[in-house]
Amino acid sequence: MFRSLRRALCTAAAALLIPLAGVQTAHADSAAAPGAGYWHTSGRQILDAAGQPVRIAGINWFGFETSNNVVHGLWSRDYKSMIDQMKSLGYNTIRLPYSDDIFKSSTVPNSIDFSSGKNADLQGLNSLQVMDKIVAYAGQDGLKVILDRHRPDAGGQSALWYTSSVPESTWIADLKSLAARYKGQDTVIGIDLHNEPHDPACWGCGDQATDWRLAAQRGGNAVLSVNPDLLIFVEGVQTYNGVSGWWGGNLMGVAQYPVQLSVAARVVYSAHDYATSVAQQSWFSDPAFPANMPGIWDKYWGYVFKQNIAPVWVGEFGTTLQSTVDQKWLAALVSYLRPTSTYGADSFHWTFWSWNPDSGDTGGILKDDWATVDTVKDGYLASVKASLFPGTGGGNGGGGGGSGSASCGATYTVSSDWGSGFNAEVKVTNTGTTALSGWKVTWTFSGSQQVTSAWNASYTQTGAAVTAVNADHNGSVAAGASASFGFSGAPGGGGVPTLTCTAA
Repeated sequence: MFRSLRRALCTAAAALLIPLAGVQTAHADSAAAPGAGYWHTSGRQILDAAGQPVRIAGINWFGFETSNNVVHGLWSRDYKSMIDQMKSLGYNTIRLPYSDDIFKSSTVPNSIDFSSGKNADLQGLNSLQVMDKIVAYAGQDGLKVILDRHRPDAGGQSALWYTSSVPESTWIADLKSLAARYKGQDTVIGIDLHNEPHDPACWGCGDQATDWRLAAQRGGNAVLSVNPDLLIFVEGVQTYNGVSGWWGGNLMGVAQYPVQLSVAARVVYSAHDYATSVAQQSWFSDPAFPANMPGIWDKYWGYVFKQNIAPVWVGEFGTTLQSTVDQKWLAALVSYLRPTSTYGADSFHWTFWSWNPDSGDTGGILKDDWATVDTVKDGYLASVKASLFPGTGGGNGGGGGGSGSASCGATYTVSSDWGSGFNAEVKVTNTGTTALSGWKVTWTFSGSQQVTSAWNASYTQTGAAVTAVNADHNGSVAAGASASFGFSGAPGGGGVPTLTCTAA
């Protein structure tokens, strides 16, 4: 990120609420759900192994690039419960930042809570082995993973892909090591070669020491020499031909100097974009703001998609949402990224920054307790979320059930309760032998609880009786796999109701 990491302060609630909305899955009538196998590009789209277009709609979960040497929040929760929650919110991809420190034999993860059975299968593992566990469980849940070489070491960002202590040869060797480690595991769809190149990094200048485009070709070809099936994600720079923008956010040079790799159809260009909580930019004070923003995005990176040059992935964007300017910026950017219900997978790809609440100048989808969802922030993203992908098997079981080949069960978990209100998550598991095309969960509260908002499902409530029906993007559930939804209610203090799940 274009900043240093620090503990987040509690952020004020944003004033502008975008209502939650379901999204439609592209090619919902296909025999198989999109996303299987390794992916490749075709023009501005990313296609799965069967040639079906897919949309990356995900979240950044950072920590492997810090001195903790592991994703953050494991001091509070089990890693599986966090991935399940990401899935329940409709995020289909995790971007995992890391530093080259995790390849050192002396590196061990720290700040993991093993009490009460949490993270039990991570005990005694090094950072790469913990990453293995996260990748494996994400794949089970139907999420994909993009590995992001975020920093040369835990000390901080670097303008170039190398430093005096971490030379290019180490960068190349570690990229190849990751490509080999996850070869054959198509949960890992690709590698983001280096995070946020910035001045003096250039694009197309021809200087081997500073030309990021040439370095990306060397790094990308090294990855492809080990695993030719991976996507290569290449970020922009800060300045091109005297025009500056966000670190990693300037792809103006692609038109004249495209990245050319040894394997065709593997390049995805990536831009980062932020709001005023990160830094001021001239366009925020333009009298035409926010109507000026589509033109700004077109200029820096959007043209790559609009001219059908290659897919574009906004690998980071975020804000605390404390200011009206930031609220308008996020609403405008989400609209620019193209709603899934209108455009399907013929859209920009994205991973929001961040899952973590401890990003000091953006905050996260989770609040400071590492459990409660910022439903306002998450709500902005609803229209650009997309379908989950086929899981790799071995998913979690559910409760309840039915008979016959199409059946489902559901479990109910209170994730937080503060007396006057509560948040709950419901996991729906396909307990049958054929895929579900939809599901319905019903229950009756024992007290006066009322559902006040829900995500990843629509609901109705009559008295104490509640009916929740899948959203468009999570109704299709493979045999043995799960989908989830969540809701807020009031007052708190209620018991766990008995759920009934009906398969469609």
